[in-house]
Amino acid sequence: MSEIPTDAPEATEVPKVPSPEVPPPTAPPLVPEAPRLARPTGTSRGIPETILAERPSTTFLVVVATLSFVADIVTKLWAEKRFESYPSYVNVFDEHLMFVLAKNKGGAWGLLQGESENVRRPFFLLVSVAAIAFIVTLYRRLRPEQRALKWGLPLVLGGALGNVFDRIRYGYVIDFIDYRAAWILKLNELYAKYSPGHIPTDHWPTFNVADVAICVGVGLMAIDMLTPHRGKSAAHADDPGGAMNRAPTSDKTDS
Repeated sequence: MSEIPTDAPEATEVPKVPSPEVPPPTAPPLVPEAPRLARPTGTSRGIPETILAERPSTTFLVVVATLSFVADIVTKLWAEKRFESYPSYVNVFDEHLMFVLAKNKGGAWGLLQGESENVRRPFFLLVSVAAIAFIVTLYRRLRPEQRALKWGLPLVLGGALGNVFDRIRYGYVIDFIDYRAAWILKLNELYAKYSPGHIPTDHWPTFNVADVAICVGVGLMAIDMLTPHRGKSAAHADDPGGAMNRAPTSDKTDS
């Protein structure tokens, strides 16, 4: 028998030919030669002004609220010390304005004055905390043109903190500003016509510096609500002529 050769020739490697690079296919337009639709009326091409506008300074809020709070606390400490001894009042304007110490366990105009401490204190604390949270949240959303509200919110915040501090420390609020006037008597007489049992008086409920700050702040908030804000929006700035809001027209005419 003949022997089978074991040394077989080695296989030769075939060189790899690189495949040509094919560019990715480009997607055709959805509707060729069709005019683009205009933006709906009232929408903006740019980012809304409320997002691009500069946010109000937190430092301003803290400074104004702190000044209101400190002014209230200092004047209350003065009233407590001053009116401990005789005479227990200071006459500022005869028959109109005087300083006299008063302890208000209720709210404005004696609200909940006759309720027990277990009801009165939690109620006013919860209302105050909710008001403070609302003020801080609203302040963070202010626009640059809302100058009245920029001052009003810190004043209300400082006044609210001053009265809350009293309720936590004493369980009541210290008042010392006493005001009387003829117009107050007329208002009370008008109110007595519709509220039987109400006794007309020329005396305004005794208040403090915190109440003044709150009233001024609320007045500024009302001014902001009644004042139209004429700042231009981003849509008007991008398209002053309103061209983007107009529907596109075709060059072709129907025969």
